[in-house]
Amino acid sequence: MDRKFVVNPESIGLDPEKLEELVRRVRREVEEGLLPSAQIAVAREGRLGLFETFGDADDDTMYCVFSSTKAVTSAAAWLLIAQGRLDVVERVVDIVPEFDTNGKEVVTVEQLFLHSSGFPSAPFRPLEWDDRDARFGRFARWRLNWAPGSRFEYHPTSSMWVIAEIIERRTGMDFRDFIRERVIEPLGLTDLFVGLPAGENHRVSELVHVGDGLTSEDYARLGVPEPPVTEVTEEAILTFNRPEYRAVGVPGGGGFATAAGLALFYQGLLHGGALDGPEIWSAETLAMGLEVRSGDLVDPLYGRRVNRALGVVVSGDADRNFRGFGRMNSPLAFGHGGAGGQIAWADPATGISIGYCTNGHDRNPLRLGRRGVAISNRAAVCGAD
Repeated sequence: MDRKFVVNPESIGLDPEKLEELVRRVRREVEEGLLPSAQIAVAREGRLGLFETFGDADDDTMYCVFSSTKAVTSAAAWLLIAQGRLDVVERVVDIVPEFDTNGKEVVTVEQLFLHSSGFPSAPFRPLEWDDRDARFGRFARWRLNWAPGSRFEYHPTSSMWVIAEIIERRTGMDFRDFIRERVIEPLGLTDLFVGLPAGENHRVSELVHVGDGLTSEDYARLGVPEPPVTEVTEEAILTFNRPEYRAVGVPGGGGFATAAGLALFYQGLLHGGALDGPEIWSAETLAMGLEVRSGDLVDPLYGRRVNRALGVVVSGDADRNFRGFGRMNSPLAFGHGGAGGQIAWADPATGISIGYCTNGHDRNPLRLGRRGVAISNRAAVCGAD
């Protein structure tokens, strides 16, 4: 990302002193030696007011943003809904007949977005995606863990594989091409990819694990629930150091971006498109995508309402720090974080959006969570008084 795209922060209503406080917090764990690198970007009014990189990286470096990819894939699907080419009440099997096995015929499109579809741990090897027989075979073999719609349990990748398939069925395009042609290119983003081209691999920071994990005894002593074991293992994380995995464009967790790319993507959502560019999402489409549809569904780990919209999380009430936001965010803020501490959100109340990326995957989830809240709190108040 060329530095010329960063404007004077005061010209877009950002406070330089508050931005510097945010920078100090982002820089701290790199200087302490915990994180190999980190990148932060803050945008408002469609432009960047801050973009800084620290450690073993530079402003051209991209990162795997993991589940922050869900917002990009979802926003592409919103276009089909807005055009009347997809309805959230449709049954998945009416679009993807191969899904009609093992009781899954009742799963709806909306449940895929809300992580209430009942197959959170359904296995799928990313390299199988481009083999149609292999991926359809996976869909057919998947079984339900519980009745669709009855509860929430985070689906790290499974439901988004199905949404990618739905995009392909309804458009006749590779989902990666659809995202690129209908979202990324119209926004003018050169630092955001779902499906990384081979020629971009040299820009990607290699993932490493840092810090020490917590034991079961540590969780008990701290009075904190121990996270469940999921498909997001250390081994799975490191597969994204391999070019063939990066190229797949895992729709729920394999996008690549700079922090600036993330921050500007969310500006695009806030404003319906890029500055002086075509409208991509109308105000009505954005409102539809951000409507909280999860009702009383709660996170099984923390017992708080999940506040899920169509593929993104909405900040909501005082429990917003459990949803990946800072306490200083407004209830309207929305976004989606990613494994290892990637942060991406926009706040309609202030017009601010941010991206934060690191290649250091902290094994300590409590420290990682505190970092996310601290960074989001400082970013949320960067508007000039």
